[in-house]
Amino acid sequence: MKAEAWLFTGVAAFFAVIATVYGVFAHEPAGKAALVVAFLMSALVAAFCWAQHAKRGRRPADDPSAEIAAGAGPLDFFAPVSAYPLLTAAGATVLALGIVYGVWLALIGFGVLAPGVAGFVFQYARRGQ
Repeated sequence: MKAEAWLFTGVAAFFAVIATVYGVFAHEPAGKAALVVAFLMSALVAAFCWAQHAKRGRRPADDPSAEIAAGAGPLDFFAPVSAYPLLTAAGATVLALGIVYGVWLALIGFGVLAPGVAGFVFQYARRGQ
């Protein structure tokens, strides 16, 4: 993950510099907001990649002299069956429709979306214990 972490750190730095320069010289809020959001999104991915690199160490893909067989084996745990993707998709759909048709529908969508996301996060939280 080290190469990806450096890549997204560079992207975040680029957007930070561009957002600063744009903010000084441009007097238009939409472009400033878009550049700040682009910086925040790339910084979030960079932070995740750095955290995974610190947690798991170097991968075989990070070593230029590694053999292909070094990356063999199980990668991680993936949920075999889950109803939460369907619940999350339904909640996101109703929330998006609520933004168009009214706050009452958006609140219902949020009420459906929140348990779906919570289920995604906590479904297998105690798996390793």
